[in-house]
Amino acid sequence: MILPIYIFGQPVLRKVARDIEPQTYPQLNELVDNMFETMYLADGVGLAAPQVGLDVRIFVVDLSPLASEESPEFKDFKKVFINAHITERSGEELLVEEGCLSIPGIHEKVPREDKIRISYLDENLQPCDETYVGFMARVIQHEYDHLDGILFVDKISPLRKRMIKSKLSSMEKGKVSCDYKIKPVR
Repeated sequence: MILPIYIFGQPVLRKVARDIEPQTYPQLNELVDNMFETMYLADGVGLAAPQVGLDVRIFVVDLSPLASEESPEFKDFKKVFINAHITERSGEELLVEEGCLSIPGIHEKVPREDKIRISYLDENLQPCDETYVGFMARVIQHEYDHLDGILFVDKISPLRKRMIKSKLSSMEKGKVSCDYKIKPVR
């Protein structure tokens, strides 16, 4: 089922999400399937539960559409992160352009470390503790930030924030259109 994506200004996007007891969480598998389906329809590579109105620590990532000869590591990179917690950030801080399904039409350069270590439960509820580098680390950090109520526009330079302020204000007033199902602020 396609879920509406919550747009900038929705309070759930600013909440710190809570860990869940996956064994007792109702319809966890259905939620994960719906999140992937919603993300694919919106042409995203990641989607966090707060973006579909839920304040729980779950996000999904699928980089396989980006696989190429230059990036073969993305081929089978489809993952579910439940109760995720980044335990280490390291490496060089790189400034790379990002966008977000909850902030349509805005792309800005965001500084992020290029290496992370993250612990989480996978879709089979197995504990994982993994290290990611490069673009994988960036996408995971972007989705992870949603779990802490942080949006990529919070990390951009003050000058760039001023330059996009009117676009963000319009979104907060519900003035936004997308090619995918959304839940704007009313």
